Amino acid sequence: MIRSVRPEDRTSLLAAVGRTSDQSLYRRFFGFKRDFTDREVDFYVNVDFVDHVALVAELEEDGRHVIVGGGRYIVVRPGEAEVAFAIDDDHQGQGIGTALMHHLVDMARHAGLKQLIADVLPENTAMLKVFAGSGLKTLTRREPGATHIVLQLQ
Repeated sequence: MIRSVRPEDRTSLLAAVGRTSDQSLYRRFFGFKRDFTDREVDFYVNVDFVDHVALVAELEEDGRHVIVGGGRYIVVRPGEAEVAFAIDDDHQGQGIGTALMHHLVDMARHAGLKQLIADVLPENTAMLKVFAGSGLKTLTRREPGATHIVLQLQ
């Protein structure tokens, strides 16, 4: 199930981080980031769904709902938002990032955004494939240490 993130997801999101490898976290944050301050966690779970939109992917495992990934966009200037995703290691490669991407694209279009942008580490081929397979016109610029992606929404 894909749904909006809620403030009460705090513990579940931190548990998802705990199940995610250092390598996957490095790919998401461009550095080794496992510990988050209360202020950082507040930022991730308290979103306004105008300038900061966040979704989670939730599965039922052993009779309980478990967050296995998330995606978000943050408006960086009028008409443009930065998009990012994280999926725990056990659930990567199953289309969850793609599903989150489709939902965020729909929401961004509905909000009147013209493009989504992202910086991706060159070795993060799975994320590059999600963007390439989005069906959107994609502009790619390789920079030292990152690939800059621009997804045209209109």
